Amino acid sequence: RFQIQRGKTDPTSYKSLGDCFRTIFQREGLLGFYKGILPPILAETPKRAVKFFTFEQYKKLLGYASLPPGLAFAVAGLGSGLTEALVVNPFEVVKVTLQTNQNAFTEQPSSFVQAQQIIKTGGLGFQGLNKGLTATLGRHGVFNMVYFGFYFNVKNILPVNKDPNLEFLRKFGIGLVSGTIASIINIPFDVAKSRIQGPQPVPGEIKYRTCFKTMATVYKEEGFLALYKGLLPKIMRLGPG
Repeated sequence: RFQIQRGKTDPTSYKSLGDCFRTIFQREGLLGFYKGILPPILAETPKRAVKFFTFEQYKKLLGYASLPPGLAFAVAGLGSGLTEALVVNPFEVVKVTLQTNQNAFTEQPSSFVQAQQIIKTGGLGFQGLNKGLTATLGRHGVFNMVYFGFYFNVKNILPVNKDPNLEFLRKFGIGLVSGTIASIINIPFDVAKSRIQGPQPVPGEIKYRTCFKTMATVYKEEGFLALYKGLLPKIMRLGPG
């Protein structure tokens, strides 16, 4: 919701995270917080499987290239993120479409009906179920590159604790920092993805079409910080995750 806002003049503008929660609850009810939950649930298992399986495969392949370990982890992460994006993008299109619908939860179509509507109007290509694919590739590619590169390199530097509780905190802490840094670096791609996959400012006119052009438009019209909209909830979700 934060990422699709086009400045303070936007009628859907939220003043803060708390204001966003209050407004959604007042307008759409408790179930408004769970819009678009089915696509992530359906995508999560294959997404995680692809993410970690391909990371290991790319890491093995890079072993033949004699790259430094730190670079190998980052490049393998980039490859796994790009592959992961191909799997999750159709689910993201459906999710964003549902989440940006401000009608009550009971008034909007189901995930399957919404997917059918998207396919009917835009097909399976870049105007339909794979809209915003380039931005999704950037979002997942950059996130995994930073996350895996940072996590494994730092984990190998910091000494292992014999106490299992301290060892858990060590790994959790490294993962938290890795996820936070990766979220900060990749969020401009996330904003671009939300603008492309979400509702356009003028119905029937496509303003946000390609990834980098969308970033440039947001920067030109709304300023540099607009590329970091939604950073706090993103960190709250992906840091601990």
